[in-house]
Amino acid sequence: MTADTVPYDAGLPPRLTRLTFHGPLSEARATGMVRRLAATRPASVLDIGCGWGELMLRLLDAVPGASGVGVDLNADDLARGRGAAKARGLAGRVEFAQESAVGTGRGPADVVLCLGASQALGDDPWTALRELRRLVADGGRVLLGEGFWQRTPTEAELSRMWPGASVTDHHDLAALTDLAVSAGFRPEWTETASPDEWEEFESAYQADTEVWLAAHPDHPLAPETRERLDTHRAAWLTYRGVLGLAYLTLVPTKR
Repeated sequence: MTADTVPYDAGLPPRLTRLTFHGPLSEARATGMVRRLAATRPASVLDIGCGWGELMLRLLDAVPGASGVGVDLNADDLARGRGAAKARGLAGRVEFAQESAVGTGRGPADVVLCLGASQALGDDPWTALRELRRLVADGGRVLLGEGFWQRTPTEAELSRMWPGASVTDHHDLAALTDLAVSAGFRPEWTETASPDEWEEFESAYQADTEVWLAAHPDHPLAPETRERLDTHRAAWLTYRGVLGLAYLTLVPTKR
């Protein structure tokens, strides 16, 4: 049994309660994204790897009559999304589906969101981009959140990131954008997460569990929880300033 599988009543902290978005995304940037996407008046929204679908819900709230589908494998995140939809009066306009996005038949949609979740569509950005082109309707928009190297990491840095980290895991921003163009898009808007957004996200990602661990150092799950927290912190403090996150608003080229 691990910390991820123990129910909340076992004395563990609630999961990710300090995160509004499951990624380095500020309120100001999210507001701008919703405004631009809402201006296209989408009737349908598809969120790949949606988590709890916060940005999708905000977009649906901004476009009365639009409907949405969020696809993810994490039951807890999906339940959180359903609860948020109900609280905002959107439950009748959105579905949170626990299923794989590989080969999904959920599209085409007027807006497709894929924020830090391209791995849900394929093993590499090219495969994911080709799938996103298939899933978006002509005249629609894709909002892709994708990692890129701000500079080439050293071997020493790679060894302290995620297991098996390689320089080939990501492109630089120019190559990533070129890849999107090759996959059948034109970039309408290009922006990148700021250092402040990254630090807020990474701190909030671990904060609940860090506070719990400080109060329960002798809990049976404390050793593995400590190792997980320390490993993740070491990784992000290594890729801090090396790994970026691009938010690309992409317009599909007419077929």
